[in-house]
Amino acid sequence: MAGPLRTEGPSRIEGMQPAPGVHVAITDRHGGVSAPPYGSRNLGGLVGDDPAAVRANREGVAAELGVRGVVFMRQVHSADVAYVSEPFGDDPPPLDGVFTSEPGLALASLGADCPAVLVADPVARLVGAAHSGRPGTEAGIATALVEAMAGKGAQPYRMVALIGPGACGRCYEVPADLRERVAAKVPETWSTTSWQTPALDLRAGIEAQLRAAGLNDVRHDARCTIESDELYSHRRQQPGGRFAGLIWLT
Repeated sequence: MAGPLRTEGPSRIEGMQPAPGVHVAITDRHGGVSAPPYGSRNLGGLVGDDPAAVRANREGVAAELGVRGVVFMRQVHSADVAYVSEPFGDDPPPLDGVFTSEPGLALASLGADCPAVLVADPVARLVGAAHSGRPGTEAGIATALVEAMAGKGAQPYRMVALIGPGACGRCYEVPADLRERVAAKVPETWSTTSWQTPALDLRAGIEAQLRAAGLNDVRHDARCTIESDELYSHRRQQPGGRFAGLIWLT
């Protein structure tokens, strides 16, 4: 994928067919029906929004992408991964990674500062999505996703990954002891804010984990959620909604 990422519509990113038969998209906060403060395309079901609005927003995304269904997880900042063949419905299990070989089934990672990790092996016809916030990055959810996909026949050297928008290393301020603890496990996360206080760079940490797992092709939607008004940010606004990174096979 050459050139910068440019939005093509409220939930698509131009040029985001990272491999033959594989598509990804990043939604933003526009184009849905949620009322303020969630306005308007909130996809998160556990943030206090009207469930009917969330359902309508999710159905609208599926229709816009032309997929037969979308798998949403109950994200709990774990390193747990599961294979899926259909959406979970109204009571998804607690997971932070899913993968599938089913065409037309989109996998969603919700975020509002936590990056999505979208992974594909176009030869094995497997795609996966993970939610890699600070606890998930520390626990190694990206590595767990790659290993689970490899257990079903994917090869890391063939995989392509996209790390979605998240709080950047120049904005994600944390206590010094937390930076020390996370960086002890994932050294590449060590960062400093633009105002010279302790910070974490999750994007750098996730990329390091993916490359250590054998991936050579790691791409980025490098937007910072704290700085980008078109995206939800838990740190910038509470209460607020969730956008999604999605990946699917055609």
